[in-house]
Amino acid sequence: MKVILDGLMIHTKADLHDAFAQALQLPEWYGRNLDALHDCLTDIHEQTQIVLCNYPQLEQTLGPYAHRLQTMLRHAEQTNSFIRILFDQKQEAPTVKNNFKFIIHNNGDVSKKAPEKATQMFRMEYGRDARKFHRQIPGYEMTPLVALPNLAHLLGLGGIYVKNEAMRLHMNSFKVMGGSYAIYRLVKQLLGKENEDLSFEYMVSDECHKALGDLTFCSATDGNHGRGLAWACQKLNYPCKIYVHSETSQPRIDAIRKFGAEVTVVDGNYDDAVRQAAEDAKKNGWYVVSDTSWPGYEEIPTWIMQGYNSIMLETQEQFSAMGIVKPTHVFVQAGVGAMAASVVGFYSALFPEDPPLFIVVEPDKAPCIYESIAAGDGECHSVEGALDTIMAGLACGDPSPVAFDILKNNADIFIQVPDNVAARGMRILGCPLHGDPLVISGESGAVPLGTLFALQTDEIDPELKKVLNLNSDSTVFMINTEGNTDPIEFRRIIWDGKDPVPERYRIDK
Repeated sequence: MKVILDGLMIHTKADLHDAFAQALQLPEWYGRNLDALHDCLTDIHEQTQIVLCNYPQLEQTLGPYAHRLQTMLRHAEQTNSFIRILFDQKQEAPTVKNNFKFIIHNNGDVSKKAPEKATQMFRMEYGRDARKFHRQIPGYEMTPLVALPNLAHLLGLGGIYVKNEAMRLHMNSFKVMGGSYAIYRLVKQLLGKENEDLSFEYMVSDECHKALGDLTFCSATDGNHGRGLAWACQKLNYPCKIYVHSETSQPRIDAIRKFGAEVTVVDGNYDDAVRQAAEDAKKNGWYVVSDTSWPGYEEIPTWIMQGYNSIMLETQEQFSAMGIVKPTHVFVQAGVGAMAASVVGFYSALFPEDPPLFIVVEPDKAPCIYESIAAGDGECHSVEGALDTIMAGLACGDPSPVAFDILKNNADIFIQVPDNVAARGMRILGCPLHGDPLVISGESGAVPLGTLFALQTDEIDPELKKVLNLNSDSTVFMINTEGNTDPIEFRRIIWDGKDPVPERYRIDK
């Protein structure tokens, strides 16, 4: 018997053990771990050749686990003369070429999901409360839900709809919706008025400030959240301290300072800035308003995610006006996972029996949600290093546990993509097909569209294609989370062609 396992088709430990179980027809009691696999291999009593194709890809995907697999297989080969193991370094998969790695998690199967926490956390009353507050903010208005019918036709889809948060309150980003609502909820809590509605006028009044005393708010940011929090603090007349990491661009820092916040630059990456902000807040008695959570700090990140549901309520109103009940597919980007969890949680709560298919997209240089799902233990796992991606708003190494809990129980597919996918998304939105509207999008905002485009134009894994089931009946929704937030980088990508699409992935139509 000859068994061939292709490293290009294995994306998680679960995939690996499923492949062995199917190929070797292992018994139902097979424990799906390396020790159990070793026991099964040593029990084989017929000549069996096991070939692992594209083993380097398996090493890249599974890391140290692949090396443990190799050691175990060699030992089993020495123990049982009936088996022979070959590691094929050169074999290519001739019919599959794509520009990303993926995990099929829930397959769109509602029976595999657990929407109970989403249903509780994202009850409609929370979204309505957030929207009631946001409507009082001077200058508030609904952002457009943009249709791209000609691009949808080119890609063989029924419709593509982009919620353009670049136009939110002239802030170029959706983030202000979360931070402002979290401050509102915190102020109500501090005043002992949690069951009352507070008007925006009252919150900026001398009476409110006198009742609260001196308050200072702080947070870490890659740019957009800090700018949104600084804006909210300026509107409400509170001091604001923002922490950024050393790779944050000067235009993003200047945009935060524009709203009166004090900015501290921390050596390291975003997660180092989060830790420093938390330490200084504890020392100085400041209130941290962070969109990422950690043990003991979960309430405010939850409020931020609920604040984002204002966006989703707007979206559903706009869909209803078009005669659309809900999208069939939702592509959403993830950093720490707060926005992704808000979108996935909203639709899981609204349509628990028939939610859209959720595809979560991350940069391949900062895929903390992806790696946490790949670990298969239900826990958050960190990604180390500089997190050097052009998608600055998604350059996060530590998932938010509160958000991850929603995503692992409800999202369907997790994809990590290189920077050129986001760059192409920016160029598609900024140079649309004739008749489609122009959308100015930043790197983090454009990656869902770039990913969708790659999925529909690359030759992708057949199983992924089947699960996605993207066709002429599909209504695809995504959020442009930011506009041109870093003008220099924006011009490098749009004007100079930075991060071009590699030739093998370029379109032929």
